[in-house]
Amino acid sequence: MQAEFWLERWEQNQIGFHEQEINSHLQNYWDKLNLPKKSKIFVPLCGKSSDMLWLLAQGYEVLGVELSPLAAQGFFAENRLEAKVSDCGAFQRWEMEGLSIYQGDFFALTSEDLVGCNAIYDRASLIALPAEMRQKYAKHLKQVAPSLTDTLLITLEYDQSEMQGPPFSVSEQEVDSLFGEACAIECLFAKGSLEENEHLKNRGLSHLMEKAYWLNKCSVEVKK
Repeated sequence: MQAEFWLERWEQNQIGFHEQEINSHLQNYWDKLNLPKKSKIFVPLCGKSSDMLWLLAQGYEVLGVELSPLAAQGFFAENRLEAKVSDCGAFQRWEMEGLSIYQGDFFALTSEDLVGCNAIYDRASLIALPAEMRQKYAKHLKQVAPSLTDTLLITLEYDQSEMQGPPFSVSEQEVDSLFGEACAIECLFAKGSLEENEHLKNRGLSHLMEKAYWLNKCSVEVKK
């Protein structure tokens, strides 16, 4: 799955992954991370998610990265926000007070781009990628964001033979394989959610499990 796939999805407005409402797991479990206000939150593959505005309203700063220029433009236009647009290395930066979106390739990020970030919110990044790219994604994330201590990660689990992603099925075992050496992993939420996702049921799924995890690097360091 190459960059052209996602650019085409945005160009054709095939963005069923975009949520109009604020994600319930973000609202219910974000306080679990116990981050001080003014912390900067990194949101990979952010699209035009309103979750970023929710984080901003809670007193955090937000840095998103998004491949599609249509998504970056749409975020500011649809929320009637003005952005200062400038070039920033490999990215075009869309910026307002307290919130920036780096428009460009996630894999072009460097540690310098994430200076000052304190935590990660991943609602639809990991599950947007096929297995081989999930390995690459996790490796790159750990390389460019070694100081980020907390992540709220949301995943889906289903029989991958019933439906071709995205979104892809990511098991708890895979989450542990990708991040277990660097983070203590706590499952905060696990519930069948097929009836709440009619569009995925219509694609052939007979079962769907939604999960939310807290990845806490500090806990690993304390245990050592």
